[in-house]
Amino acid sequence: MKPSFDLIIRNARDMTGKPVSVGIRDGMIAAIEPTVEGADAEYDAQGQTLGSGLHDHHIHLLATAARMESADLTDCRTEDAVIARLRNHSGDTNAWVRAFGYDERVAGLPDRDQLDIWLPQQPVRIQDRTGGYWLLNSAGVARLGEQSLPSCVERDADGRPTGRIWRGDKWLRERIGGSPPSLAALGQTLAQWGVTGVTDAGASNEIAEAKLLTGTIRQRLIIMGTEALPNGEGYGLGAVKLLLDENDLPPVEQTVARVAAARALNRNVAAHCATLGELLFYLEALRQSGGARTGDRIEHGSVIPESLIGDIAAARLTVVTQPNFIHDRGDRYRAQIDKSELNDLYRLGSLLRGGVRVLGGSDAPYGDANPWIALRAALDRRTGDGAVIGAGETVNRSAALTLYQHAPLAVGAPADLILYDWPEETGSLGEVSLTLIGGDIVWQR
Repeated sequence: MKPSFDLIIRNARDMTGKPVSVGIRDGMIAAIEPTVEGADAEYDAQGQTLGSGLHDHHIHLLATAARMESADLTDCRTEDAVIARLRNHSGDTNAWVRAFGYDERVAGLPDRDQLDIWLPQQPVRIQDRTGGYWLLNSAGVARLGEQSLPSCVERDADGRPTGRIWRGDKWLRERIGGSPPSLAALGQTLAQWGVTGVTDAGASNEIAEAKLLTGTIRQRLIIMGTEALPNGEGYGLGAVKLLLDENDLPPVEQTVARVAAARALNRNVAAHCATLGELLFYLEALRQSGGARTGDRIEHGSVIPESLIGDIAAARLTVVTQPNFIHDRGDRYRAQIDKSELNDLYRLGSLLRGGVRVLGGSDAPYGDANPWIALRAALDRRTGDGAVIGAGETVNRSAALTLYQHAPLAVGAPADLILYDWPEETGSLGEVSLTLIGGDIVWQR
């Protein structure tokens, strides 16, 4: 009697080019063989590559969804271009104009008075390219109300809010209200790229954010956040996120206490380490906490000197990096950073060779959410203009794909699968034709 399967994917190939078919039962991989018999339903892969679905290990879902509804300033290189983009996006004078990707090289970090010149009537809030600042005009500041304002709201010498808000995302969202963005379009776009799982990396995530995120996308969901984030239905509980800022680092004892609180909850910790100072601070806090544990994470690892690789490996820390930033920001790095320091940026190959576990994430919306941009950059380390940063940090295709996977292609694993073509030509991006999550087809070209 032939085995019973809900679906068989036939005539696929594995990464080495060998024929492979997969039998799926009850949402799980039940058979992997060159050929699989049985089942009424089948899909002919026509020689495409079969692989595990991709997992974005560091993304900000609500901000990414909101960005899809906002004005994009990333390609605006002059003040006039920014003004034109904002005014083109304006409409109802009572509605916010929301923009992202502003580069401070255009006109510094504008205050409310400067933004009043750009867009005087309609409330506007602009997020800078780093995601750290929100910039509001006077109409926007007025929407904050007359209640007491927290320290994240910058004030001038006279106590007047300047319109600049630093690391105040959650507070700003709560103060101005409004409906959260729909995640449906983002989830569908991710499925088209073969993303079957995501880890939301919001440092302020608690129960309210979990309710907003759960059940809104088809992808499997892990949520990082504060110590107050509970276990819940529909998502996996991730690490306690420590948002470190080199310009305003807390007393190390405070971070040690947060690590201890995470340990008491049997949770790992993950720290934002976009500078060497932040990384060194985190490593010291872990040392004073009794050491890192397997599963503790370095988010970004933007700057890692070669001398620290052995320490990171010995501590069993995972680095969650963004190769896409080499492509997206590499030309800016080359213009602003000393050439001798470029090899320390977003290390990959040297970390793997040094025994460090490495995962990949987009950091969307601050990086491109398309995982194939990052996968390509992991192979060639090329900037948008074609220059190479850290040639010794390249990896092969197998290693690159492993960065963006959550589970191996194996019998007994969830049937989170993709069929794709990824041409061998330099600079090529992969193209996905079929995405399954739990055995269900969520995208089909």
